[in-house]
Amino acid sequence: MSEKNTRDLENVLGSTHIKNYSAYCAENKDSMIMGKDDFIIYMKKLFQEKKLTQQQVFLKADIPERYGYKLLNGEKRTKQRDVILRICYAAEFTLEETQRALKEYEMPTLYAKKPRDAFMMIVFNERPGSIIDVNALLKQNGMEPLRTSGLQD
Repeated sequence: MSEKNTRDLENVLGSTHIKNYSAYCAENKDSMIMGKDDFIIYMKKLFQEKKLTQQQVFLKADIPERYGYKLLNGEKRTKQRDVILRICYAAEFTLEETQRALKEYEMPTLYAKKPRDAFMMIVFNERPGSIIDVNALLKQNGMEPLRTSGLQD
């Protein structure tokens, strides 16, 4: 089953009765944000599907391995959406997969009306190179580069 967007779910809810709530949840479980472990499960599932190790992803994301492992095991949380974006980009996630990862981590998804977010949406679609290349493009276009764990507030 594929993930439905929020508008589709809202349309279904418009004609769903309270007694059918459990059925609604069962039918739409791939589209629901369930709990804190969902991010971990989702990320590990995609890494496995893409035949990537966590170590490979952290190296490509230019994130310290120890920190990355703690993020993906739930030991640490970050407030920096850029860290999650780095991991998703390094893991070769599609834009759709990245948006879902951000939702699962309970962070704002990329928003087309925000210039930097719009640029990142294009980056996820076009895949212009490494994280270093992406940061160079961001700087070239007058935007902040993707932060690493070491630059957090």
